[in-house]
Formats: sequence, C-alpha cells, structure tokens
Amino acid sequence: MKKNILYIHGFNSSPLSLKAEQTRKYLATSFPGVGFFCPQLATTPAKAITQLEQLIEKQGSNTQWYLIGSSLGGYFASYLSQKYNSLAVLVNPAITPYELLHDYIGEQVNPYTEEVYQVTEDHMQQLKALEQTAPAIDSKEKNNYLVMVQTGDEVLNYQEAVEKYQHCRLIVQEGGDHSFINFDHCLATISDFFQLDNTKQISSR
Repeated sequence: MKKNILYIHGFNSSPLSLKAEQTRKYLATSFPGVGFFCPQLATTPAKAITQLEQLIEKQGSNTQWYLIGSSLGGYFASYLSQKYNSLAVLVNPAITPYELLHDYIGEQVNPYTEEVYQVTEDHMQQLKALEQTAPAIDSKEKNNYLVMVQTGDEVLNYQEAVEKYQHCRLIVQEGGDHSFINFDHCLATISDFFQLDNTKQISSR
C-alpha cells in the first residue's frame, strides 16, 4: 500500500511556508518512498475542503494517507482525519477559527502568492460546519492525533488545543511562537507517529 503525507498549510500561507518546505526536504532524504502533497488551498473553506477531499479520493483505496495541518490547516486536518480515519499531526491548530477570523473579514492579500481575495461572513459559517467534537477518553479516534503546541503562540491560545485534545498524544513546548519554532526537530517524532518506513514507491510531487 502506498503511503502519502498531505501537508495542509494555514490561513494566508502556502506550500512555500518554512514548515512545509522542511517536511518536504526531510521526507525526500529520510523516506524517499513516501509521497508528499501540499497544494495551494482555495481561499474559501468549502472549496479548500473539497479540493483536499478530491486529492485524497483520486489516489484510490490502495493509498494510506497521513495528515499534517498547521493552524487553520490543523482544523481542516481534524475534519479529514475523522472522515477518512487517518492519523493526523496538528501543529498549533486553530480550534475555533470561525471566531478568530472574524477580525479578517474583508480584503486580504496572500503574502506568498500575492492573491487578493475577500474573507466573508459566509466563510465563518463554512468553517463552523467543519467543526469536530473533542475526541473522548474511550474513543478510538483519540489515537489518531498527535497535537503539538508552543506556549508562546501569539495568535492562538494553546490551552484551547490542549483542552480539546487532552485525551490524545500531546507535545507542549514552552516558549516558541505561532510558526512553531524548530519544527524540523520534531519531524523524526512525526515520522515515528506515522510509523513510516523506507519502502520504495513513487516519491513526492
């Protein structure tokens, strides 16, 4: 069975973000047989989720997907993990992005792509529709998550993630920031969580 990692970037980010690039390079060196996918997401939540679902389903049933989601990407990864029963690593994940992003309603410019787009109230409703319940202590789903937060996150309250995913595997690092400082130092832990091996197959794209 093929193994693919889907990296889901955050709000106003891109596949060129530092963590995405670090993940891509690490896998190419350490696990060249594992496929790596990190698409530029659509700017509306509903379209972004459809985009990710189509990517996953296009590969067929002979593919095992593993998810890494950063910030808003962590919120999307939680939804996809529940839908496809996939292991997911959530990095400084957004817990209630429909509240946080209210402050961003209006015109936005993606600093990576320079795309100009609008954030609307309808986008908040689309995000709300994707919300997942907290994994219960007696649920199998709790084992699907590795949640990594840094207490110095200046954008999100890390304690919200700790509370929601309290029954899951948690890594809480003191200090840091929303970008997750020294993320590359955690890639070996992530690959262990996914139980990756060096089986050769089609490499990243």
